[in-house]
Formats: sequence, structure tokens, C-alpha cells
Amino acid sequence: MDERYDIPADDVLLGECEVETFRATGPGGQGVNTTDSAVRLRHMPTGITVVARRERSQYQNKRAALARLRERLEARNAELAAERAARKPQQRSRRAREAILARKRARAGIKRARGRVDGDED
Repeated sequence: MDERYDIPADDVLLGECEVETFRATGPGGQGVNTTDSAVRLRHMPTGITVVARRERSQYQNKRAALARLRERLEARNAELAAERAARKPQQRSRRAREAILARKRARAGIKRARGRVDGDED
């Protein structure tokens, strides 16, 4: 998908995502090992995946993941806009072509005015 994505409100954005919860790893002991508080969001229209597992609450992790997804979508939109802005036109404008031809005609006139050199002069 190489076109700009209009980012909707959080509830609609969450509806477009595949939500997966799992147990977070790392420090935290029993609180981490017994609850499925980590959240992975896979945005189906764009294929972007984000993970949040810092907080102990699944709700807080889901909000953090949505915020991270929103940032990634905005960055992607900005990247696409910059890519489009960097394009150069494929053809020269009419004015540019006419200017090039005018310089060629002027140079040709200079060359014609030089004249020929005869070999018997010395």
C-alpha cells in the first residue's frame, strides 16, 4: 500500500487491528508471570505491528500500543509525502526547451560567421 492513510479515532483504529495479548517477559516477578498484560496490535490495512508490555495493566498497554501505532502511521504518511515531493518532472518545460534552442542558434550563428580560410593566403 503506497498511498496516504487517514488515521481515524482510537476506537475505529483499534477495530482495524488484530489484537493479541500475551505474557510479558522480564523483571516483575509474579505480576508479570501470571497475567497476560502485554499487547500486540497488527494493523491490517498497512501491516504495521506494534507491541507494548511496559505496564502491568493490559488496558494501559493497549493505550500505549495505540499511541505507538498512531506515531508509526504518521511517520509513514510523512515519508510518503516526502517521497512524492522529491519527484522531478520528466520533461523540460516549453520555456526551457526554447531557451536551449535559442542558445544553440546563437552558437551556430557565431560558427557560421567565422568563415573559411583559403590555403593560398600567406
